[in-house]
Amino acid sequence: MTSNTARRSVPGFFLVLGGACLVAATAGGRLALGLVTFGILAVCSLALVLLGRRSETYQGLTEKEPDERFARIAGRSWAGTGVVLTVGNLGAFIGELASGRNGDPYFWFVATAAITYVAFIVFWSRHT
Repeated sequence: MTSNTARRSVPGFFLVLGGACLVAATAGGRLALGLVTFGILAVCSLALVLLGRRSETYQGLTEKEPDERFARIAGRSWAGTGVVLTVGNLGAFIGELASGRNGDPYFWFVATAAITYVAFIVFWSRHT
């Protein structure tokens, strides 16, 4: 895959994801929500296309083999995303429990995050 292909595949992924959300929401009887979701993801896709033309950082992150700086940026970005998603799901789980509900599906997201975290610690401690 060339770096130009990678620069197009990321925005393309957002569009495909938006289309899937639109179809799922429409099938569930929530067309308006599907259109809003598709619109948000389409705007994100457009922003990435525009960044791909002007941003050295975005171009570096979408290279086939990014240099150490860009690889570190990407790794930290994924780690930050994981923290935000885990804290958000943990907050939703606690909110569900406080409301007298059982916490599903947030429990499974939090449990999966915890197990994955421990598994990666074990893996990377043996392979670095």
